[in-house]
Parts: sequence; structure tokens; C-alpha cells
Amino acid sequence: MHSCNMLIKEFRIVLPISVEEYQVGQLYTVAEASKSETGGGEGVEVLANEPYEKDGEKGQYTHKIYYLQSKVPTIISKLAPKGSLKVHEEAWNAYPYCKTVLTNEYMKDFSIMIETWHKPDMGDQDNVHGLEKSKWEKTSIVDIDIADRSSISSKDYNPDHDPAIFKSEKTGRGPLGPEWKKELANNPSCPHMCAYKLVTVEFKWFGLQGTVENIIQKVEKRVFTHFHRELFCWIDRWIDLSMDDIRRMEDDTKEELDKLRADGEVKGMGAVDNDN
Repeated sequence: MHSCNMLIKEFRIVLPISVEEYQVGQLYTVAEASKSETGGGEGVEVLANEPYEKDGEKGQYTHKIYYLQSKVPTIISKLAPKGSLKVHEEAWNAYPYCKTVLTNEYMKDFSIMIETWHKPDMGDQDNVHGLEKSKWEKTSIVDIDIADRSSISSKDYNPDHDPAIFKSEKTGRGPLGPEWKKELANNPSCPHMCAYKLVTVEFKWFGLQGTVENIIQKVEKRVFTHFHRELFCWIDRWIDLSMDDIRRMEDDTKEELDKLRADGEVKGMGAVDNDN
């Protein structure tokens, strides 16, 4: 990999949730969100979801395929032959550290790597990923405020997923006002954490590299923003779940995803080509 040619960003997402709580909330939200993305022969297929141990690191390994014909930026869908828009996602979840790698069989010089550290702080640590100095200096930091409505487009807005108006019945958390981060920082007894997501994009197609890498980083920011708005607003659904509950839910979700995709393929519902 030629690190000098990569676009690297670190997204910092502060949440009024503890590191321990987030482990369950993240997995719950991934399972729920994947259902809404699947159907019509598209969506998510889970190939593996199993424990792993490697070099003293223990965690959960997952391998998924995303069928994305209608979801990719137009510039990529025009370049890529039909059927090639299958993205493989491999993840090693050794919580509180996780690593995810996205690749595509057709585009050999394309990869997205997301490394996340979940820390019990307010997003004020530098270089939690321990990058070498030259790499860290080229890394741009992006703070995501889950309660800032201006950070999402109006067509993406869903009042059910708005932390600025949501109030949790079970935990009493929310709604998150304009100064919620300052209030949280001034009250250390309140649960809080930051997800430090280091995103490294590599796309070595001459003439298109900068454009596509920038598009992908924008997409990642949108995904992270939406995901964490949902995660917080769904807290009453997952706060009482155990990791055993989550594993059962993931098994049920896998069956449901397989059925949703198969139903769409049988009906011949092809991907809708749109520029979202």
C-alpha cells in the first residue's frame, strides 16, 4: 500500500453512552439497519459471524457482502461492469478496538479500512491509533455532532432519529441541546465515550483517485452520522439486552436478510438506478 497516496481522516463521535453500553448498542443498530437496506435482490449477505483469536487478540470475525448496484455514486456505477458492485466487508471486532476492511473483487486497487477505538473520553485524545508522525500529520480530524441537524441533508432527516428532540424513557438521557457536549464534559459522572474512527481510503485509478477518495470519505461521514443518531435514539430498545441476546438477534437477522434478498431476486426486482 502506498501510504503517501491515501486519503486519511479520523472521525470523532462523542456519545452520552458508556463504552460498555455502546458494545451492545452498536451491534443492535448494525443488525436493524441491515434489514432496512435489504430487499429486491440487493442488500446484505452474512457469510461468517464467528469468534476468532489471532496473535493474542480475541474477538468476533464477520464477513458480509453488500450488493450495492443502486447505492454507489454514479461515477462508480458508470465505470463498473454490471454485477461487479459487490462489496466485501471483513470485520475483526476485538472491542473496544475494531477493524473493518471493505474491498471489491473487480477493483483490485480499491480498499477502505476503518479502524475504531472506543474510549471513555470526550474526543480530546490525539493519535489514539498510534500512527507514525508523518502519517498523523497528514490525517485530518472531523468532529461529528450527532445532535447537529445541519450536519445532515433535509431529505435524510427523520424526526424519529433526532437526538435534539429524543428523550429516553429508560435512561432519562436526551434531548441533546446545543451545549450538550459541554454539559457532559462538566459532569463526569454521566456516561460518555468517543468513537475514534480512522478511515483510510485507497483508490488507485489514474485520473479519478482524488475524486473517488473524496466521495467515499463524504459517504463515510454521512453513514457515521446517521448510524450514531439512530443508535442513540434506539437506546430504549437495546439498553437492557445482553451480548447473548445480541448473538441470537444476529442469527435471526441473517435468516431474514437471506429471505429478503431471495424474495427480491425471485420477483426479478432489479436494482433501481438512482443518484442518491
